[in-house]
Amino acid sequence: MAILSRLLPHPPPVYLRLVPVTVLAALPAAAALVIAVRARRRHRDRKTKDATPSLPLLGEKEGGAGKRERAVVDSSFFLHLRRMLQILVPRWLSRETGYLLLVALTLVTRTYCDVWMIQNGTMIESAIIGRSSTLFMKYLLNFIKAMPAISMVNSLLKFGLSELKLCFRIRLTRHLYQKYLSGFTYYKMGNLDSRITNPDQLLTQDVEKFCNSVVDLYSNISKPLLDISLYVFKLTSAIGAQGPATMLAYLLFSGLLLTRLRRPIGRMTMAEQRLEGDYRFVNSRLITNSEEVAFYNGSIREQDNIQVTFHKLVQHVHSFILFRFGTGIIDDIIAKYFATVVGYLVVSRPFMDLSTPRHLNSTTSQLLEDYYQSGRMLLRMSQALGRVVLAGREMARLAGFTARITELIEVLEDLGAGKYQRTMVTNSQGDVSAPPLIPGSGKVIIADNIIRFDRVPLTTPNGDVLIHQLSFEVKSGTNVLVCGPNGCGKSSLFRVLGELWPLFSGTLTKPERGKLFYVPQRPYMTLGTLRDQVIYPDNEDQQHQKDISDEVLLLTLCNYPCS
Repeated sequence: MAILSRLLPHPPPVYLRLVPVTVLAALPAAAALVIAVRARRRHRDRKTKDATPSLPLLGEKEGGAGKRERAVVDSSFFLHLRRMLQILVPRWLSRETGYLLLVALTLVTRTYCDVWMIQNGTMIESAIIGRSSTLFMKYLLNFIKAMPAISMVNSLLKFGLSELKLCFRIRLTRHLYQKYLSGFTYYKMGNLDSRITNPDQLLTQDVEKFCNSVVDLYSNISKPLLDISLYVFKLTSAIGAQGPATMLAYLLFSGLLLTRLRRPIGRMTMAEQRLEGDYRFVNSRLITNSEEVAFYNGSIREQDNIQVTFHKLVQHVHSFILFRFGTGIIDDIIAKYFATVVGYLVVSRPFMDLSTPRHLNSTTSQLLEDYYQSGRMLLRMSQALGRVVLAGREMARLAGFTARITELIEVLEDLGAGKYQRTMVTNSQGDVSAPPLIPGSGKVIIADNIIRFDRVPLTTPNGDVLIHQLSFEVKSGTNVLVCGPNGCGKSSLFRVLGELWPLFSGTLTKPERGKLFYVPQRPYMTLGTLRDQVIYPDNEDQQHQKDISDEVLLLTLCNYPCS
């Protein structure tokens, strides 16, 4: 070793050795920042490029083409989240409140278990260093006796979180479907309004992800905040208030910095869910229209449509992965590793200060025990600070899900109130004297034994006028045959009569909805048995309430003419 030391050059000064280390430490952060900026720029460029309607085949509504998707953590997000929480937890005495309290209590218990394990682990290691078998066995047996209780707390926490996610999903799904299946809202959303393209995506996947994200955020914020409060109290008595105050100041600084960096995550999450919905739409569209596609021999064209949609999704997800890769590196450096550095600086301060009264007469064993216990607590506190900072990333994702669910609720409420938003076509003949088309401007009168159209226009939901003013009267018992070429308005007449389409003007007199029976052009088979097909839309309980027996149904089927 002596010969080697003579052969090797003299070691450089300390500041020269620190320069390459500093440069190497800064390289990952710089690379991550460059990747994040590039991913954000690519996402912005792709968003501008996709602003042109390149794929009308996706069923994308034109009304929302120019609308900028906004999903960031701001005051609007917290207002929307508060509204959603009122749906998820409608009252204090509810099942959801019980699980929230269960999770909170288990989190408190788990925090105290962590503190006890730190103290007990310190005593075990102190007994090992002090070669005391009596103390070693004592604290080891304490740990063995506490294992079932600690394991029970951990399992109870997982159980509470899983049940809370399920309860939230049940509550939100029931609320949305109550609005979605109220009246003809499900029909109006797809045919009269252009704001929601894929309600099935929102009602299934987005609802599940939103509920999971809310519960995960509740756990990932409440537990670290509880840890921080407890460890601040413990550390203040051990190393003074300056150390925890420094850590909290670093939490505030890093939180503001990373929140600014993560702003695009909410918008990119929202765009990802929209593209996932488009991809599901083209696949379900092919399944629904498989016979027509087969007759037209359009498999190659449909394959192109699906591949184009999937390629747009893959491009966005790839850009999102790159962005999360860059922000993940910066998150780890700022929220984890640099927080640990700050923790070491804070915990070492009272031990490095030789004039501290607390350690003037302490032995090496006492210093080691005190440092180990304080260091463990400060390490846990820094980890809790890091989890709070990283929870901002989950909050940004939650902003995307919240924006989509909130938009769905607003559209459902508008449709329930008779308000539609759809791109209307202009009058191609340039008739400036024609009155403007306002959905719902007409009047519906309920009367028995008569159907009367009085100056009612047959107008499609997007503004195409098929018949400017239609006036006729049909009394009960009269047979009427409606005939004409394709596109003249035969089906549109019955859509207006059935109140599927809005009345733009005029007066419509008709019996109440339960006294008219419509046979749609396309046959529909509900899920269930032959009885379910015959009694639809009633169920078996409603059949018995109406005193209709199976013999009556069988007689009806036997007397039904088959041609």
